[in-house]
Amino acid sequence: MPQKITVIGAGLAGSEAAWQISREGIPVTLCEMRPTRMTAAHTTPNFAELVCSNSFGSDAPNSASRILKDELTQLDSLILSVARRLSVPAGTSLAVDRNLFSAAITETLKSSPLITIQNSEMPVIPEEGVVVIATGPLTTDALAADLCRLFGQKSLYFYDAISPIVSADSLDMDKLYFANRYDKGGTKDFLNVPLTREQYDGLVDDLLTGEVVLPHDFEKEKYFEGCMPIEAIAARGRQTLAFGPMKPVGLNHPITGKRPYAVVQLRTENRYMSAYNLVGFQTKLKYKEQERVFRKLPGLENAEFLRLGSMHRNTYIDSPRVLQPTLQLLAAPRVFIAGQLTGTEGYLESSATGLLAGKNASRLARGLEPVRLPADTMLGALLSTITDPTRKEFQPMNVNMGLLPPLIFPETEAGKRKVKLDKQARNAGLASLAARRMTAWLAESAFRTLY
Repeated sequence: MPQKITVIGAGLAGSEAAWQISREGIPVTLCEMRPTRMTAAHTTPNFAELVCSNSFGSDAPNSASRILKDELTQLDSLILSVARRLSVPAGTSLAVDRNLFSAAITETLKSSPLITIQNSEMPVIPEEGVVVIATGPLTTDALAADLCRLFGQKSLYFYDAISPIVSADSLDMDKLYFANRYDKGGTKDFLNVPLTREQYDGLVDDLLTGEVVLPHDFEKEKYFEGCMPIEAIAARGRQTLAFGPMKPVGLNHPITGKRPYAVVQLRTENRYMSAYNLVGFQTKLKYKEQERVFRKLPGLENAEFLRLGSMHRNTYIDSPRVLQPTLQLLAAPRVFIAGQLTGTEGYLESSATGLLAGKNASRLARGLEPVRLPADTMLGALLSTITDPTRKEFQPMNVNMGLLPPLIFPETEAGKRKVKLDKQARNAGLASLAARRMTAWLAESAFRTLY
């Protein structure tokens, strides 16, 4: 007989997880504290209530979001199927009627004979059975404290501080140079954007006058000293950045030997060196403003932004240190984490982790080994990235094309070469490869429903 399964939190991830478990023919208790205890963000007692937006991201062919949607379709996602059924016009994006969407998810889960709804707060992790924790960015203090008991206070964060990520292929390398401060570390860990005094002053002006995102009512503008918005640092004084995250000391140009007035450093995001993070550039600038301002930097004039920066209230774990790609906690393998707690960003990503957590929780409850997805599928790439133990600094991540392994084309029997394609051709190739890999994996793996 399968072990008891409890899902805590009925947001997108928790709702998807509970549905997947029930589809495996296993009884599950879904714990949602609303309406017994409401949060500062939610207004209804319904499950999967969408708070900040009604969009599930781009539905354009060959986009990262569309690749993940196609994978979730193959994996029989409840959230995605309901979203498509209740979609509203939104250009190339998939958007939904918020009220109808959450009402439909609620009715579906409540009507399942295998799902028991428990409307009460869960201040601690149940001591028995398999558990999926999907409490999202507004996890209660009590449950957060119990999580810290498993892996330590320093492995839980309470805010997002995200820097933009750009595609390596879109950078003008003639204007940039590789160098680590004082030649410490690997030779190609950091790309450097050298700035003159005039370019630096122009950047500061843009940061101080750019249009920013205002906080939601339930968010407090309280930042930690070591992780402030770049524009907030600039507001402390015009030279603050030049003596802080943009200081040029130890970064002389390898050809001229001269030190720039200031330097923006780009740190590689993956082992493929196909994407770079703007170090220290967590920001509250609106997305269009970020593109306008950061494309003024030398070498970034045609930058393709794989992810834009943000800062907002959140709660997430230090996944590279505490989580497995199966979404099990290293310190407690019977406990799965899903949704934004894992350090994934976005409605679609939350739903996807809920799906995998639900499937794997079902497998564990039946005495089977949980599975991990191939790293060349979009969902597998996302999970491999957020749980990569070699990552020194962890920031929440959404799906983007930079997560996938670059396309490799055969050259000779002795080796292979990377071919530089235009963006459309590259994305089409990656999408095709990811789709074929998911189809093949599903055909050959044990990751099948048991009903």
